[in-house]
Amino acid sequence: MLLAAVAGWEFSSAEVGVVSVASGPAAAPPVTQKREFWVLMGYAVALGVFGGVAGLVFIGVIKFGGKWYSDSDPGWFGGHWWWVAVAAAAGAVVGLLRRLARLPWEVPGLFAELATEHVDPGLVPGIVAVSTVSLIGGASLGPEKALGAMGGGAGSWLAQRRALGKQDSQVNTLAGFAGAYGGLFSSTVIVVLLILEVARPGGQKLTKALAAEIVASSVSFGIYFAIAGAVFLDHYQVPRYKFEDWQLLAGVPLGLFAALVVTLLVGFMLGAARLFARLKAPAIAKPVLGGVVFGIVGVALPLTMFSGSDQLTAVLKHGGTLGLGLLAAILIAKMVTFAVSQGSGFIGGPIFPSLFIGGTAGVLVHQVIPGVPLGLAFTCLLAAVPGALAPAPFSMVLMAAFLTQVGALQTAPILIAVVTAYLTMEAVRYLLASRKQARAAAAKPAAPA
Repeated sequence: MLLAAVAGWEFSSAEVGVVSVASGPAAAPPVTQKREFWVLMGYAVALGVFGGVAGLVFIGVIKFGGKWYSDSDPGWFGGHWWWVAVAAAAGAVVGLLRRLARLPWEVPGLFAELATEHVDPGLVPGIVAVSTVSLIGGASLGPEKALGAMGGGAGSWLAQRRALGKQDSQVNTLAGFAGAYGGLFSSTVIVVLLILEVARPGGQKLTKALAAEIVASSVSFGIYFAIAGAVFLDHYQVPRYKFEDWQLLAGVPLGLFAALVVTLLVGFMLGAARLFARLKAPAIAKPVLGGVVFGIVGVALPLTMFSGSDQLTAVLKHGGTLGLGLLAAILIAKMVTFAVSQGSGFIGGPIFPSLFIGGTAGVLVHQVIPGVPLGLAFTCLLAAVPGALAPAPFSMVLMAAFLTQVGALQTAPILIAVVTAYLTMEAVRYLLASRKQARAAAAKPAAPA
């Protein structure tokens, strides 16, 4: 009887042949023993199938549409001037689509949607259409925004149709994100950790969200891999290097340099957003101007166009021959094109461009200080820049390890660099917020005595 009571089971006296002693009210069953949990698992399977198919179609479309860029040289002015016309035309189509879809100028960002655990299904068609044209047109943005909108929007829409409660609706939305990213990142671990770091569900919702995300991302990855036969792992081949103790300390200055890069990037983003917001021009003309800007930059520095995933491979491969000046120019120019793409009305994600910026910064560090191994500098900056920009530092450590396939010991400096960059940026935000509050308090008129 004692073991039965501890396990939470109840038996009648007829079943055991004795009279049981009441031990208080029965404990609530675990969340996995409720019907609602298994309903969510069924929805997770469906969202995984939808996300895998949507990922295949979307990635296939933007890869096919972006083939016009293949004929280029990574050096100075390796592009073609007709690229400017393509980028401007893409901007015109983006402006027209935004008007037809009635998209607000300030579309909720990827991390904002993950944090609120909700996606407005009404905005999804317009976001997907505009993002498709943006990525085909060469904007310095990633595919994760559109895929997240499709998956998360499907989860929110399904929750509305089934009249789910608030908590289950949020879990369903997160499962939709996981289904959309299972094929893109080709790793259930990365997908689940990224979503949990940003959304931060707690209590019983954590159990539901964790299980639903694992199911959805696994189904999505299975479909994507079975059809496409490609994975995102080991994407960047970095030279192997022997781990030494001093590399742990090297993670600190590398993280500080990443924070400096992110600070500069945020400055460009704020400047571009204010510039285009104050620009006295029709909303449909702003993407055209943005396309002209990143098109001209792309002619001069072709590696700054598109998401940067394939372009970073070229930087890593030809970094020794590109030269220090060209690498620095590519790094700054990529920040400018990313900021202009976002500020002028194009729609896309921030993760892939920030990976390019971080990886290029790592190659630049190795060129300036040859004593720092290329693999060390590249992997640390590859993770630290997006880790300081996005509220998911540990996901970026794991992503860098998966992308480069470095050893377990070599992961330790990456973690130190990411944590250093993340804490530095948080300290900067805290100081700016404190200064703003102090100014507001000083400007407030004193109450009469």
